[in-house]
Amino acid sequence: MTARINAAKWAPVPLALTALLSAGCAAQEDNDPKSAASSPSSTPHGYVEGAKEGAEQQSRLVLNDPDSGSTRVLDLITGKVAKTDKVAGAADLATDGRFGYLHASGATHVLDGGSWTVDHGDHVHYYRAAIRDVGELPVGEGALVRSDAAVTAVTDKGGRTVLYGRGELDTGDIARTGTLPGTATGPVVPYEEHLLALTGKGDAAKLTVFDRKGKRVAAPDAECENPKGDAVTRRGVVFGCADGALLVREESGKFTAQSIPYEYEKDVPDTERAAEFRQRPGSDTLTARAGDDAVWVLDVGERAWTRVETGPVVAANTAGEGTPLLVLETDGRLHGYDIGTGKETTRTKKLLTGKPHTRNAPVIEVDRSRAYVNDPDGKRVFEVDYNDDLRIARTFDLGIEPVLMAETGR
Repeated sequence: MTARINAAKWAPVPLALTALLSAGCAAQEDNDPKSAASSPSSTPHGYVEGAKEGAEQQSRLVLNDPDSGSTRVLDLITGKVAKTDKVAGAADLATDGRFGYLHASGATHVLDGGSWTVDHGDHVHYYRAAIRDVGELPVGEGALVRSDAAVTAVTDKGGRTVLYGRGELDTGDIARTGTLPGTATGPVVPYEEHLLALTGKGDAAKLTVFDRKGKRVAAPDAECENPKGDAVTRRGVVFGCADGALLVREESGKFTAQSIPYEYEKDVPDTERAAEFRQRPGSDTLTARAGDDAVWVLDVGERAWTRVETGPVVAANTAGEGTPLLVLETDGRLHGYDIGTGKETTRTKKLLTGKPHTRNAPVIEVDRSRAYVNDPDGKRVFEVDYNDDLRIARTFDLGIEPVLMAETGR
């Protein structure tokens, strides 16, 4: 379980400016960082007991083989691999940037990846701590977990939502703090000290806004037909709808909703609509499969959709403006496309050892400088420099089949 270096060793660029800004932030905050985290009206500092602050993003990959249950955390700074509790039969792996949520039959295993980022807008804090298994949430396959720095919302297959304290999760405990009334169609998304839900029938789900105690608050009169997919961006929360997307924003305590319809294709078949968004965390550029041979790119800032014709798609993602659209195709190669022109610009050698899994296909995780592609049959993960013609920077041999993968530290 060691890293094999295929090219010049990757060395993250030191963030001297971040360090200076962080020092300024620390001077302005309370001497006890935990008191800052307890303030509901401010962005938590992010510190927990035993954590260490770094000058760069502390990226790690949570990896799982559902058949054997083997679970690992790969530290992308050190290249070391840590074993954690086995979780067999996991159907899905989600993350909120720190915790991995492995959804298995009857329960969701919570794994603390031990790395996270706190974004203050003009600067960020990067933390690393011990990796640990936290415990289990009493919901299993089909559960949807969304989280911010204060609350974790867990929605079961029936649409019922239970709230858990994020601060308790940070310290290794699972503490139920409340429930939301009624049922939601899809996930409940924490946003700007509130909870956003689509409630009612799926063919005309209405936007509902709750406070953190579960009380309904004033919300725009907005609907989303047959909702599928969601993403949090710097410009608001995006929900995927039959006719495109619904963008929900908050300004000065007031929520607004704006439809972003598919522009040139009014009647997009259900099989070709954007149903699951992928992005660099926080990015305003979202990607989603558009059927078998194309990818949707949604520029939230421009409120515009672009459809890029590709080869047969396994997975897609992008780091955003000025970077290529990354598409893993059934030929086993990672392809780069220019989003503006739709033209292919580069491609890698074949990365996938066998045919892509029909269930839990490989994914592309993207952060501020690298992309990661898992090769389950090859028992490895590739690190790709998307700013350098998709150069393979490192290859990590793992000893397990990393069927499920998610990046933390972001």
